[in-house]
Amino acid sequence: QTERGDRQGGRGDREGETHRVRHIGRHKMQRLHYSGEPVADAVSTDIQTLNKFSDQQFAALTEILFRFVTEPTESERLLNELGEFASQNGMSLGPLKNIVKSALLVPNGALKRNLTAEHVKADFIALGLSEEKAGCFADQWRLHSAVLSRQALGQTITVNQLVDMEWKFGVTAGSSELQKVGGIFLQLKLVIKKGNKSEIIYMELTLPQFYNFLHEMEQAKTSLECFG
Repeated sequence: QTERGDRQGGRGDREGETHRVRHIGRHKMQRLHYSGEPVADAVSTDIQTLNKFSDQQFAALTEILFRFVTEPTESERLLNELGEFASQNGMSLGPLKNIVKSALLVPNGALKRNLTAEHVKADFIALGLSEEKAGCFADQWRLHSAVLSRQALGQTITVNQLVDMEWKFGVTAGSSELQKVGGIFLQLKLVIKKGNKSEIIYMELTLPQFYNFLHEMEQAKTSLECFG
């Protein structure tokens, strides 16, 4: 009876291991929203290291990351803040830089593809980050969504030649966030020229985000005319 139980237990362990292997296999085959590519081992390893951070450490690092994402020209400030963070938490700066470099791939890719907080959360979970920490990052994405949306639209038009633009208004019928239900939003279809090829980019902005963007574009136009 004991031998049969051991065999059954061994079979159960193997079945459990097979299930985990299959789960990991599906995980790696999943395409990420921010890149359209499958999960990369090196990036996944860096992201999973964040699970070892305490909630306080992760929250502090997330703030540092979002300060850089919203102001991407401040690379020197980012390095200084990472140095302070590493010193305060007894970490080596080199490995921390690698982790941050991998973590920034998600928001930078999400900006280019105009992804939602839900997409960002799903990508971090797919890369191995705990659901709680992925949710924390997604909350910060929602908090900075107005700035990030304007930044994404501004970068797209500034870096690439705008060939054509279409827009239409819509009303949010359902959302996980109650305050968004019934809200008016603007869907943009941009046709931009990249080298010899044209590319279509879809974006979605709330009306306040769109008006803020127009205001900033008018200010930029005025500044250019002053120097013209």
